[in-house]
Amino acid sequence: MGEEVRTRNDDQRTQRGLDSTDRTLISLLQHDGRASFTALAKAVGLSEGAVRQRVQRLLREDMMQIVAITSPANVDLDRQAMVGITVSGDPRDVADRLSSLPHVHSVVLCAGSFDLLAELTCRDDEHLLQVLGADIRSIPEVTGTELFVYLKRAKQDYTWGHLTN
Repeated sequence: MGEEVRTRNDDQRTQRGLDSTDRTLISLLQHDGRASFTALAKAVGLSEGAVRQRVQRLLREDMMQIVAITSPANVDLDRQAMVGITVSGDPRDVADRLSSLPHVHSVVLCAGSFDLLAELTCRDDEHLLQVLGADIRSIPEVTGTELFVYLKRAKQDYTWGHLTN
């Protein structure tokens, strides 16, 4: 019975969205993903236990992720590119296949000249050609690709949106 009540409350909270405390916690963790629950608790005026529960709920409900982000060049992945992809049929099927490839790090369905955009991170140009030819262009529904090789990344920021005022 207690499990049913908890599930019902969790569903109501998810439907409501994020409250201001959730937004503040996410914002703080975007700036320092290693912040302690004690430091977070002081910042939002809650107990450490309450903050721990909120952070665990945000993680469990996929409202956020806490991950280590590397600089690709520092881990011998020197070639990055975006590939625009046109497909025949349902692009969601191709997006699912692309999403399973280890060197494809982002896949979006989009409007415009391309059905999909996929971001690739590879060791070098030869590896990029291999991923493009053997992994992406070999998908039967892929009818065309256009490659945009990154020369220099001017900005990479994971603090999407302003969650707090």
